[in-house]
Amino acid sequence: MTNEIGAEQLVDGCRVSRRVYTEGEVFALEMDRIFGRGWVFLCHESEVAAPGEFRTIQIGTQPAIVTRDERGEVRVLMNHCMHRGATICQQSRGQTKNFRCWYHGWTYNLRGELIGVPYAEAYGPEFDRSQRGLLKPARVEHYRGMVFASLADEVENLVDYLAGAKRYLDVFMDLSPRGEIEARAGGHKFTYEGNWKFQLENGVDGYHPNFVHRSFWEMQPEGAMDIFTGSSPGLTRALGNGHSILDMSPLVKPAGSDGRPPANPLPSDGLKPAPTGDYFDQLVRAWGHERAIEVLEQSNVNLLIFPNLLIIGVQLRTITPVDVTTTEVYQQPTTLKGVADEMNVSRLRTHEVFYGPAALGAPDDLEMFTRCSRGMQVQGREWITFDRGLQRERVEHGERIGQITDEVPQRAFYRQWRKLIAARAGEVAHAGGNGHTRAPIQPS
Repeated sequence: MTNEIGAEQLVDGCRVSRRVYTEGEVFALEMDRIFGRGWVFLCHESEVAAPGEFRTIQIGTQPAIVTRDERGEVRVLMNHCMHRGATICQQSRGQTKNFRCWYHGWTYNLRGELIGVPYAEAYGPEFDRSQRGLLKPARVEHYRGMVFASLADEVENLVDYLAGAKRYLDVFMDLSPRGEIEARAGGHKFTYEGNWKFQLENGVDGYHPNFVHRSFWEMQPEGAMDIFTGSSPGLTRALGNGHSILDMSPLVKPAGSDGRPPANPLPSDGLKPAPTGDYFDQLVRAWGHERAIEVLEQSNVNLLIFPNLLIIGVQLRTITPVDVTTTEVYQQPTTLKGVADEMNVSRLRTHEVFYGPAALGAPDDLEMFTRCSRGMQVQGREWITFDRGLQRERVEHGERIGQITDEVPQRAFYRQWRKLIAARAGEVAHAGGNGHTRAPIQPS
């Protein structure tokens, strides 16, 4: 039985059982105790900017719709007709006036209220449409335009949950002199053969780039590969609640005494805006010189927000578990409000070079996920050990820190994973001093 699986059987310190990648019972636990009880990232609110715009998404394996109603409010609706349970919206995105189930024609407005029932007289005078609205997550909260939902009612507030990741989300947004991004440039989705956690582990893994992406680095200027070597000053940081970063800011050439902005160490400045000319002046006018420098320095990170979001380069990367060995990933590049069009075009073109469908980087990772998925079928080794840099990991200001090739983020991820998996149904899983308890999805 699923409830008989103990968290200690799956994660023991820095050791992780291969079962967490291969067994359906473990996957079911994850969908209940991680995706079913805590905060899950859905999308950026600019993706549904106008009334009637919608995106279909998943909260774990449960289908949902994010839309904006005629009053301008972002709504999250479970994609489940309240008649016979069919999904009411099949398109990945679009614009509509209402949602109509094609099975029997039940129709719902953008707030999820039932507004149309064919041949309704057959239900009799007691039929109450107000009790048949679409289900909704128990909690929906926004932070800097990012939309999160929880299927559990008793969950800590979102700002507290974000913990140390909040600082880096703020930096990502403040690259715009207006403090706002847009996620409307068109993204792409891919599916890989492998567990959903492979992608999260990899997004903050500084040990693999010089090997998996070697062909890319060989095209870059001499010394570019030094970012991800064992002697690099780059860092890994665990930010609390399973969140973490690859921190490349120590490689940034510091601002000059004459007020010059810091220089980006990445091989292509398009991944983050080049801090030159009018753009830097815009940031200084918007945030002040000290904050402008801080934003440019601290934006050089790969950020993981537990359990399903990576912010890498200019993109929001959402990870969706399909089943234990199938995962969907959606990459949505972003643009900055208030900057020159040329800067946003540069962001998009550079994103495409490394992360697009025929790019120089992302396909390499997918091959590794497939190889890991197949390799996990070998039964002679039951534990994967994330112990790189364990002996030199340190704590500063409440954050665990290691060298950029160390497995600090992976250890942080599985500490949070174990904490949540260990919470039985009806119990509180303490995370960051706050709890999660399961509550019913709320009807409209």
